[in-house]
Amino acid sequence: MINIHNTLTRRKDVFTPIEPGKVRMYVCGMTVYDFCHLGHARVMVVFDMVARWLRASGFDVTYVRNITDIDDKIIRRAQENGETIRALTNRFIAAMHEDADALGVLRPDHEPRATEYVASMQTIIARLTEKGLAYVADSRDVCFAVRKFDGYGKLSGKSLDELRAGERVEVAGDKRDPLDFVLWKRAREEEPEEVKWASPWGAGRPGWHIECSAMSSDLLGDHFDIHGGGQDLQFPHHENEIAQSEGAHGHAFVNYWMHNGFVRVDDEKMSKSLGNFFTIRDVLKAFDPEVVRFFILRAHYRSPLNYSDAHLQDARSALTRLYTALRGAPQVAEPDWNEAHALRFKAAMDDDFNTPEAVAVLFELANRVNRGETAMAGQLRALGAVLGLLERDAEVFLKASVGEADRELDAVGIEARIEVRSAAKKARDFALADGIRAELLAAGVVLEDSPSGTTWRRA
Repeated sequence: MINIHNTLTRRKDVFTPIEPGKVRMYVCGMTVYDFCHLGHARVMVVFDMVARWLRASGFDVTYVRNITDIDDKIIRRAQENGETIRALTNRFIAAMHEDADALGVLRPDHEPRATEYVASMQTIIARLTEKGLAYVADSRDVCFAVRKFDGYGKLSGKSLDELRAGERVEVAGDKRDPLDFVLWKRAREEEPEEVKWASPWGAGRPGWHIECSAMSSDLLGDHFDIHGGGQDLQFPHHENEIAQSEGAHGHAFVNYWMHNGFVRVDDEKMSKSLGNFFTIRDVLKAFDPEVVRFFILRAHYRSPLNYSDAHLQDARSALTRLYTALRGAPQVAEPDWNEAHALRFKAAMDDDFNTPEAVAVLFELANRVNRGETAMAGQLRALGAVLGLLERDAEVFLKASVGEADRELDAVGIEARIEVRSAAKKARDFALADGIRAELLAAGVVLEDSPSGTTWRRA
């Protein structure tokens, strides 16, 4: 029995699919005008993990993650670059796939592009207009009338007045209410012809929110099981999806809403304006992709994820410990789900995808292997593979890990490792402390402990 923290109900709910044995899941994907950043990495890895676990639990999963390939930012960037929108979006879609593949993210079953579903968007908008839930503003934009939809705010848990007073909303001077949002944007003269579609309301293009309602309903139906995305999308994007979808179809839209937590950098929100913005490619220049995946999964998906070089170095040391236990271990197709560690792993994952507890089980198995119970190595590898981890040859990973550590081992990097080791010793995690010592020694750095602290020297 799987329990999922449902943003809509604000509690853990027992997961019961609409159709027994089948799961339909939609996740908001990327707006492709630049390289993917760490926030995108978390969304991709988290919901890849969710899909993997649902499949490992015996469900037939249909996973849809969309691509937004028409948007104000896309238009602006293409014009700045002097290229077509299709050329820009194709380039960054290819880059996104490269990043996702590197992180071990399996391709979704469907990856729809918004520009392929404009006709479906127009159908929903027409239905909303007929029902009196949408109107044509003086600007000739078509807007959703939020106050005409009962239940707006149920996902965010706030009243209309609270949302109006406290949240950032889309600005347009001719809307009847500041919370109203644009469904169809009239064509602007300065915009290229490739972003103008004919419609009953004149030439134009869809608003952002309507895109996901159309793509999800076309591929999964008007009512499906799970909708996911980053916490920043809860309001207004997902709130608006509920309003326009339920307003158009007259029934429930999604049963379970899942939102992953923010990525922070050295305890501050990641932001271009703060100068602490990292693309996936930036990070992969310094760290193995599996280390990044492990770093993401070692935190619970709903908690904030704090990025720093020290935390990634710690993740690399920890993953090195697991791979060290796998030296010479055979490949195993499936875990033995009747074995005690697998049962605890399953209980953790069934409890709202509790990957920190599941990863703790992997370390318990590694400790048993290191104590001589080599038969447990196959179980360690098989359970790791359920999370998309530990699938490489151990010697290949360990050689790459040592080489990667060696490239970084300036004085600052060494001191950062010593700091992590010191914290591990205080927490009585002696296996991690010993692993860091071994990793540094393999890279030619000798640690010397004394009552006054730890010093180091080159071997």
